[in-house]
Amino acid sequence: MGMVVKSGLTCLVMSTSPDATSLNMRSIRSGVSARRVNPLRTAPNLLTMLRICLVPFLVIAVLEHRFLSAFAIFLMAACSDAMDGLLARWLRQRTMLGQYLDPVADKLLLSSLFLVFTYMGILEPRIAVLVFGRDLGMLLTAVILYATTNLRDFHPSLLGKANSFSQFLAVGVVLLSLISQQPWVAAARVAMLDATVCLTVASGFHYAWVASKRIGIVTDSDSASMRNPRQS
Repeated sequence: MGMVVKSGLTCLVMSTSPDATSLNMRSIRSGVSARRVNPLRTAPNLLTMLRICLVPFLVIAVLEHRFLSAFAIFLMAACSDAMDGLLARWLRQRTMLGQYLDPVADKLLLSSLFLVFTYMGILEPRIAVLVFGRDLGMLLTAVILYATTNLRDFHPSLLGKANSFSQFLAVGVVLLSLISQQPWVAAARVAMLDATVCLTVASGFHYAWVASKRIGIVTDSDSASMRNPRQS
């Protein structure tokens, strides 16, 4: 399986990197060619779409109790998540599509696993409720801010990144615990699930605090503009 993953990633990079390299060299000279690159054909976005395509196979493997296969698929998805960011920097192929597609792929992967684990009784429902409740709250807040203010940049915080990382480790350890009964695996499962719960709650409150602070700044700015209208 490791050789298959390595070969697949190598072919993927080799099939796109020559064009990317030439485009990057021309963009340095003219600053025009790189803008014409189809974002769907860049190596980072191809890896991200590969991760999205792996989700159904991962869910099916878990539902059919083929946990070893599920763990191997999860490792492939995790490798693609690590590789797409590195390739985006190395090949200078950061795109707006990738900025939106990467977190969507992560959420789809993690949310699907938490939902399936809860459905099968592998995880307690409270964990899935916290994870989905936080994500739903963040989504609704972002929609409200987008519709009522001029705020458009919603960058992830350090706590948010730590929470996503802990969720990846947690579902990975849960899958590992289904194929290995080693004591350290059981201890790691408990530790990572506890860390995920704590970081989910902490990052949710932090996001709410940052959102309320930004709304306050916008409100104060609007109030100041109304008190001091421009002179015609």
